[in-house]
Amino acid sequence: MSEDVLSKAPLFAALDRESAAALRTSVTEVRLAKGQTLFSENDAGDRLYVVLEGKIKLSRTAADGRENLLSVLGPGEMFGELSLFDPRPRTASAIALTEARLAGLGHDDLRPWLTGRPEVALHLLRALAQRLRRTNDVIADLVFTDVPGRVAKQLLDLAERFGQKTEEGVRVHHDLTQEELAQLVGASRETVNKALADFAQRGWLRIEAKAVLILDKERLQHRSR
Repeated sequence: MSEDVLSKAPLFAALDRESAAALRTSVTEVRLAKGQTLFSENDAGDRLYVVLEGKIKLSRTAADGRENLLSVLGPGEMFGELSLFDPRPRTASAIALTEARLAGLGHDDLRPWLTGRPEVALHLLRALAQRLRRTNDVIADLVFTDVPGRVAKQLLDLAERFGQKTEEGVRVHHDLTQEELAQLVGASRETVNKALADFAQRGWLRIEAKAVLILDKERLQHRSR
């Protein structure tokens, strides 16, 4: 299972089987308990990571102590590669939302692969470009989309990555507290809870403990626009 997940990461997807097997010899496994910090904002960055199991949240802290949740990552997703191209301190903290298992690869081990295999560098740059596009989308949503629309869009994104189909609908175990979900949306907890309660009253979803059951995906999609 770990090899299957790892092979889907942008770094390994560019390699043939023999090259991927050779690069895996430099990979170290990291296990995190729920709530454990992998690295903190402003730490030196010398490794990138691929999530094998569990969920990781990336966040930043304001000067007044408020936390801003940037993203939630799951199996097959990669993070920490920014410092490979720009060797400055980490721009965010990485914390385990659940028990997690990661594959770590040091930049010193990876750089020779990038110089000898330009297709690997292109895959990594494509992953960075996709992240930049998502960031631009988030900024646009903060300006042009109201809070209920942002809540609907975020739930659909989480459903696409973590959703499990059931007879009733799609169950999304996001593993976020109400405050964390509000941070991810970029709004107050009260406003996000009001939007969720409205969706539930309309029969579009059912709220569960650190999860939602999406009952009417089409309505949510329409509201997210």
